Amino acid sequence: MEIAIISGKGGTGKSSITAAFASIANNVVLADCDVDAANMHIIMNPTVEEQSVYIAGEKAVIDYSKCNSCRICTEYCRFEAMTISENKVSIDSVNCDGCRLCERVCPVSAISMEKRDKSRMYSGSFRFGKMVFGILYPGEENSGKLVAIVRRKAKEIATLHKIDHILIDSPPGIGCSLISSITGVDKVVIVTEPSMSAFSDLIRTVELVSKFNTELSIVINKSDLCQQITDEIITYCYQNKFKLAGTIKFDPEIVYAMVNCMTINEWKPDSETSNTLKQIYNSIIN
Repeated sequence: MEIAIISGKGGTGKSSITAAFASIANNVVLADCDVDAANMHIIMNPTVEEQSVYIAGEKAVIDYSKCNSCRICTEYCRFEAMTISENKVSIDSVNCDGCRLCERVCPVSAISMEKRDKSRMYSGSFRFGKMVFGILYPGEENSGKLVAIVRRKAKEIATLHKIDHILIDSPPGIGCSLISSITGVDKVVIVTEPSMSAFSDLIRTVELVSKFNTELSIVINKSDLCQQITDEIITYCYQNKFKLAGTIKFDPEIVYAMVNCMTINEWKPDSETSNTLKQIYNSIIN
């Protein structure tokens, strides 16, 4: 069973809750698909057993032994990747889109394309099972494709080791990387919080998820920070017949747990928050 934990915005506590679910499930494959800002490995400290290079497109490079500083490339570039400094053309690799136009227009063939190869996918073991995570190098692209590769590896590991549950820590928002993380999963859990921005993002996230044939659950984190909005979210769930898996009160101990690279269920196993998370997880998987 693949369960994707998602959120319409960052900061709702999605990763903390996913980590807690992993500790509750115990024997699990944990896939960190938030490749633009992967952090689950910091909490879980996995033993990396395998890594692979992810090619995230191409970037232009200049052979200065051929370049005559004609600046034709700067006139054609529409991504502001070409700059002039001391009569020398240079390329900003972050802005470069890899479109190859500069390579084609260069009259002396001084420009060629180089693969973006600093992104990585890692897999290994951690204290609650197996883990896979991807790290997209700053400036590199195609995060949705890297997410798909991470998920494929997680499925391979689950099959090999006969592990029933895969937990996916998805990227926030509703972009292509999020779509890549929920396509074909068995269940989607949306983590929200009682703020107007989070409520608005919840609605648009639900609209996206409803286009997929998957079971949907909603969790309200930090539910006691604004009871009025929490009540509005609960009403929204009931009116639209969405499963409300549970509500979690604000608990500063979660922060202390994360600082100590632990889940709240490890840090305070008998706390109200830990017991609530166990109930929510059981509600989701059953």
